[in-house]
Amino acid sequence: MTVTVRFAPSPTGRIHIGNARTALFNWLFAMNNKGRFIQRFDDTDIARSKQEYADSILYDLHWLGIFPDVTEYQSHRFEIYDAAVERLKAARVLYACYETPEELDLRRKVRRTRGLPPVYGREALTLTPEQVAEYQSDGRRPHWRFLLPNFTSDPLQPERTEVHWNDLVRGEETVDLASLSDPVLVREDGTYLYTLPSVVDDIEMGVSHVIRGDDHVTNTGVQIAIFKALGAEPPVFGHHNLLTTVSGEGLSKRTGALSIESLREDGIEPMAVASLAVLVGTSENVTAAHDLNELAGHFDPAATSKSASKFDPDELFVLNRTLMHHMSFEEARDRLMVLGISGDKAEPFWMAVRGNLDRLSDAVAWWRILSEGPQEPAEFSGEDRDFLNQAFELLPEEPWNGTVWKDWTGKIREATGRKGKPLFMPLRLALTGRTSGPELSDLLPLMGREGTLARRP
Repeated sequence: MTVTVRFAPSPTGRIHIGNARTALFNWLFAMNNKGRFIQRFDDTDIARSKQEYADSILYDLHWLGIFPDVTEYQSHRFEIYDAAVERLKAARVLYACYETPEELDLRRKVRRTRGLPPVYGREALTLTPEQVAEYQSDGRRPHWRFLLPNFTSDPLQPERTEVHWNDLVRGEETVDLASLSDPVLVREDGTYLYTLPSVVDDIEMGVSHVIRGDDHVTNTGVQIAIFKALGAEPPVFGHHNLLTTVSGEGLSKRTGALSIESLREDGIEPMAVASLAVLVGTSENVTAAHDLNELAGHFDPAATSKSASKFDPDELFVLNRTLMHHMSFEEARDRLMVLGISGDKAEPFWMAVRGNLDRLSDAVAWWRILSEGPQEPAEFSGEDRDFLNQAFELLPEEPWNGTVWKDWTGKIREATGRKGKPLFMPLRLALTGRTSGPELSDLLPLMGREGTLARRP
């Protein structure tokens, strides 16, 4: 059997880090099992779904390194769902209901007062042909509910099956269908809710494993029943824990909280996002993987915690710095060129500054310092100014090599008696305008003697 997974967001907004977690779990699982990855847009909600969101989701996935084997749209597949509806009707497990939302709400309240669970009582199954005709003459159009299975031959009896499965993430899981209403699969206007198209597509597309957030656990119990009603073997299910904000709030595509787009615009590397999205809330240490192949080696769905995990953006910057500090010039070259950093000095410059960057774009400020001098020249005391004048008089002649900084500071120490911070800090401020940064022994050869003398205060 070929492992086939799918990522199936609704294109009603831009995906956030929690959605990316689901996509990455599926992608890495497919990688580890030499399987297929289907990108499926659950866009049956025509009013809210937009192509621009679908396009942005694909862009975000590509940025993360996810390239689907195929892309599907549910809005192109209504005929397939219509055929499944007719099969369920013929099997007498999809039935018409005519209640209004107000009537259903009243019935729920009545059941609560009687100490009963507020589930649908299947009253529609007892309607006479005359009652149905009366509803229809009043202009009512039915919505259609799926008849959840039970142990008895009488569908009005409350005893129903428990659904069991071995969850890829959570282990043995059970959903008691007795606690649920028969789900509505088709609205009054003939449009579909999420449940039926998802099952039909998983069958038609040969999905072998469904990996998604644990907010779908109850849905899975219902969907397994629908799989069986359509004569299909359910896939293997896995439900990972959800990510929340640091304050414990849920993430939403509509609010844009921690969207992949915003993280990218903030200069975060894709592998920082992927590493934290996958490893947070698992038994693995959260470290910055160099690429998805390396991350796949750390990925084990069964190692995921059952409780929600808080996503702290500050951890992204820690991972981002790690990636910056180890990024080769070959990896950075093209992006540096876009930022205006090129030429013979580009590679030694990158090797000098990468250990001091939070984001790749931070290199621009150091390139300007190297090319133009300090952007905000430092103020010096009279004593430090005298020291610097004496120091610059001792600047070695060219040609320069990697030892020029050591040679220069050795002469300064001998001539002035200064050492340690009193020696180095005035020089750093004069040369860069900053109190910290890359090793001056790496920067000085890039400045050259003329460029260095130009920084004399």
